[in-house]
Amino acid sequence: MFEGLSQRLDAIVGRLRGRGRITEADLKEVLRDLRRALLEADVNYQVAKNFVRRVEEKALGKKVLESLSPADLVLAIIHEEMVELLGGKVAEPRLLPEGNLWLLMGLQGTGKTTAAAKLAHYYKKKGRRPLLVAADTQRPAAQDQLEILAEQVGVPVLRVEKGEPPESVKRRLDERLANDFRDLVIVDTAGRLQIDEALMDELAALSKALSPSERMLVVDAMMGQEALGVAEAFDEKVGVTGLVLTKLDGDARGGAALSARHVTGKPIYFAGTSEKIDGLEPFYPDRLADRILGMGDLKTLAERVREAELKAPEKAPGKFDLEDLLEQMRQIQKMGSFSELLKMIPGLSRALPQNLDLDEKALRRVEAIILSMTPEERKNPRILNASRRRRIARGSGTTVQEVNRLIKTYEESKALMKRLSKKGGRRSLMGMFGGKPW
Repeated sequence: MFEGLSQRLDAIVGRLRGRGRITEADLKEVLRDLRRALLEADVNYQVAKNFVRRVEEKALGKKVLESLSPADLVLAIIHEEMVELLGGKVAEPRLLPEGNLWLLMGLQGTGKTTAAAKLAHYYKKKGRRPLLVAADTQRPAAQDQLEILAEQVGVPVLRVEKGEPPESVKRRLDERLANDFRDLVIVDTAGRLQIDEALMDELAALSKALSPSERMLVVDAMMGQEALGVAEAFDEKVGVTGLVLTKLDGDARGGAALSARHVTGKPIYFAGTSEKIDGLEPFYPDRLADRILGMGDLKTLAERVREAELKAPEKAPGKFDLEDLLEQMRQIQKMGSFSELLKMIPGLSRALPQNLDLDEKALRRVEAIILSMTPEERKNPRILNASRRRRIARGSGTTVQEVNRLIKTYEESKALMKRLSKKGGRRSLMGMFGGKPW
């Protein structure tokens, strides 16, 4: 989402790199370009104006003009201010030992129903016993969608009947909890196409009857600034305690995400990072600032490695075969797309081509090629003569050239692993984050 802004900021700061000194005119030009870059990324005008003003005040206060490394100092100031803009510290929803009821609300199409299931999945992994309440009786099949997602997560659903009074919903919910203990109830409410007074009154009545401990507004980060304007209406009618930003993996400019905390005055609890059921993460202001400024995000990468429970290959580099390659590839895929993972490595995002889009389908083709081999061929690729390679290509729906490329890549990787092992560098990706070497 922030690729365009990241590239602009890198270019802006890059103009200062290598200079021993900069003038006040140089700094003014950088700040002017910084404001323009923020506005082009759809950041709220007042937010962009205040952001640049604070950067200027700190730059002058820290004597950037006299610094021997002005680019590094300016980058540090921008990073510090961006973390503050995004909320500063990590904000978490209030979570009691029991009696937690979270109300999710927002405009239609923001991904609210999916966010409800993702929250249930996230907290179930942490040992909670969630219950989903399907209270969206306006959108056709919304309740069916929630039940399908809930089945994937493995949590129950309580359906609200169309036109059912809030008091009846409260009574049935209490009866359900009395017979089946649940320490986290997540309510998916009906979305609004616009701020409709009658629908807002219904939502307010439901909130009053259920007395939620958290009232979260789900905001689509791809909708731009208009998505933030609804927060005031929801806050006035129902009361918003925090935000859930969805679709941060989209291709929008990202200004709404950067402006959300300042415009709404509410903390951002979670960010949706993919359409998968596990594509929801706590919102870390410092980590997002790191990504935007091309500093990577090793903390999130390390967490994904641990959550995926990756295992280092047990074989020595010389014994590493195609079955091991397939297993390693499948494990790494658990962490997300390769494009996203590469951008989490500090410094690498600047070296990657613009609009990098690694072909995830190519990974499926590699898997198909390996699976089209016999066990003997996977363990000993040297026996793959021309006729065998033609058979594998036909069986995997690929070409002989693709089979050849895979074998060549495998042999080069194996040779590299041998060289690293001789130099004492035999550490897998898992080893980088506390795993065991081969």
